[in-house]
Amino acid sequence: MLHTSPPRLLPLLLHRRRRLAAASPPPMTSSPNSLILVLAAKSTAEIELAKQVKDTNAITLADNDDDEEIAVKLYSELREEEKVVVSFDLGWYLSSIGTDRFGRFLVWSPGLNSTQDVVSKNFGVIPVGSVCVADVQFKGRGRSKNVWDSRKGCLMFSFTIQMEDGRMVPLVQYVVSLAMTETIKAVCHKNGLPILDVRIKWPNDLYMNGLKIGGILCTSTYSSGKFNICAGIGLNLDNRYPTTCLNAALQELTSTSCLLQREDIMCSFFNKFEKFFDLFSVQGFQPLEDLYCKTWLHSGQRVIVADGSEGQSVDNIVTIQGLTSSGYLLAIGGGGQMFELHPDGNRLEDSVPAEPSLGSENLCVITPNRFHPSHGIW
Repeated sequence: MLHTSPPRLLPLLLHRRRRLAAASPPPMTSSPNSLILVLAAKSTAEIELAKQVKDTNAITLADNDDDEEIAVKLYSELREEEKVVVSFDLGWYLSSIGTDRFGRFLVWSPGLNSTQDVVSKNFGVIPVGSVCVADVQFKGRGRSKNVWDSRKGCLMFSFTIQMEDGRMVPLVQYVVSLAMTETIKAVCHKNGLPILDVRIKWPNDLYMNGLKIGGILCTSTYSSGKFNICAGIGLNLDNRYPTTCLNAALQELTSTSCLLQREDIMCSFFNKFEKFFDLFSVQGFQPLEDLYCKTWLHSGQRVIVADGSEGQSVDNIVTIQGLTSSGYLLAIGGGGQMFELHPDGNRLEDSVPAEPSLGSENLCVITPNRFHPSHGIW
C-alpha cells in the first residue's frame, strides 16, 4: 500500500491520517495502567467469535501486572473517532486479505510486552491462524532469549499454526522466512518499486545489503496430539535504527516518495504463507527447498567448524551444500566427509571472506562422522 495509492484509496488514506493528527486519544485510553487490545475479524462468524472473546474476558497475558487492566475492544463496535486513533488500518487490511485460515482474526495493540505472549497464552481462545500486531513491543525477543529491539516503525506480529507431524515442526521457520522474502519482492513489484534483495541468513534472520533487517521466532508446545506453534516476525519497515529498514533502502533507490506500509506487507505475507504452508503440509519442504536455497546467503560458503569431540579440538574447513532432511545445515568437508551443523553456542568463523557470514549464529558439528547420502545423517 503506497502513499501514492490509486484515486479510490488515496483520499481515504490521507483523510484518515489528517484525522489521526487531530483526533483526541482518550476514547481509546481506559487508564494509565490499561493495556489496550482491539479485536477485528473478516467474516460474520469470526466477528461473532471476537465478540464472545471480548464479552467473556477470555484474553489472558503472560507476566501481566496485577494492577494493569486489559481493555479489550471490538473494532466493529468502535465509534468513528475511535477507529481513527487505531494506527493500523484494520478496515483496509481485512478487506484485502484473501486467505481461508491465516490472518483473518486479528488482535491489534498500540503497545504491549510481546505479540508472542498474546498468541501463545490464548491458543485455545482465539482461532488457529490468528495474528497479533503491535505498534511497539516493550519486551520483544528472539532466539536464545535474545532481546528484539522493537521500535516504532517496525512491523511486529505473531500468529498461530497447528501441526500433527513433529518432524515437520522445525522446518516451519523456513517456510515463514521464505514467505516473507517472497512477499517483499511481490509488494515491491506490485507497487512499481525497485525489488529489494532481502536474503535469509540461516536459521531465522533476514538480511539486506549486509545488515540485519528482520528475524523469525517460532516456538511450539505439544497438547492433545498436536503441536501448537507460534510464529513471530519482526521486520524493520520504517525504522532506520538500529540497522536500516526497507523504506530507507527504497528512498535511496528511487526518487518517488512511495513507502511500503505495514498493512500491505502483513496482508500479502499471509496470502503468500498460506499457499506455501498448504504445499508444505502435503509434500514437505522439498518443493520449496530450491527457492529457499536461492534466497539464503550460504550456498557454497566455506566455514571453519571447531569439532571438540573425543576430547580434542580440531578445525574442519567445510562447504555448505544445503539443508539436511531434519532442517539443519548440510556441509561437506575434505574427502567427501559429510557434516550436519546445528546452532548451539559454539564458535564458527568464515574460512574465507564472503557475503554476510554465519558469524555469531554459532554453529557446531553434531555429526562429524562420514555417511553415505542414501543412509542419512547418523
